[in-house]
This record gives sequence, structure tokens and C-alpha cells, in this order.
Amino acid sequence: MSQTENEGARLFREAWISGVRRHFPGEPKAGYVTPWADTPQWEREAARGVYEQVRQFVAVSGGLTSRLSREQRGRFVAICWTAQMFKHFDDPKPGYVADWADLPVWQQETDADIFDAIEKATS
Repeated sequence: MSQTENEGARLFREAWISGVRRHFPGEPKAGYVTPWADTPQWEREAARGVYEQVRQFVAVSGGLTSRLSREQRGRFVAICWTAQMFKHFDDPKPGYVADWADLPVWQQETDADIFDAIEKATS
């Protein structure tokens, strides 16, 4: 992973952890807030993939993704994550590939926060 790719993946992870701490009801599982240094390689690669997909989406949209609703921004992150899970696992856990409507509200909110963080960092 190049330095730029690594920075994007870390930004994704930091936005995820921040969102979990903001939106998760109660105490989150330790794996939800694992620091970057302890994040498994597959998860780092998935974070990089989603970061790149969002970054490119913002770019090809001429920066007008700010006009999307919060839900649309979060859905985009969730769909990108699902694609990464199918890339990294033959049979991913159902929670890794759940449809938007089946995600808990805290996760929907966190996904929208991730989009916003990437959009802000790349525009």
C-alpha cells in the first residue's frame, strides 16, 4: 500500500471509530474500535478500497456529492463495504453484507460520517 493509499485507509478507519463512539448505543465491541496498528490486513485493504471508491465518486461528480442526502451518502459507503467483503471473503458474515435497511441506525450514521470525512478530505 502506498503512503497515499495508507493515509486514505487510515482516514476511513479513524472516521469509523469516531462514528462508532458517537453513535453506538452503550459500549462498542473492542473490534469496532481497534486502533489502526492492530487492524487486520484484510480490513485495512477493505478500508482502502472504500476510501478510493468514495474519493473517485466525489471526483467524477464534480464535488457535487454534497447535494446527496445523508442517507444516500451512507448507503454509498455501505454498498462499497459490501463489495469489499465479497472481494475478501468467499462466504462473508451476514452482518458484513447486510442491506442498508437491515443495518442498525448507529452503523448507518457511522457510514454517513465516513462519506463526509472522505469528501471533506478530498475536496
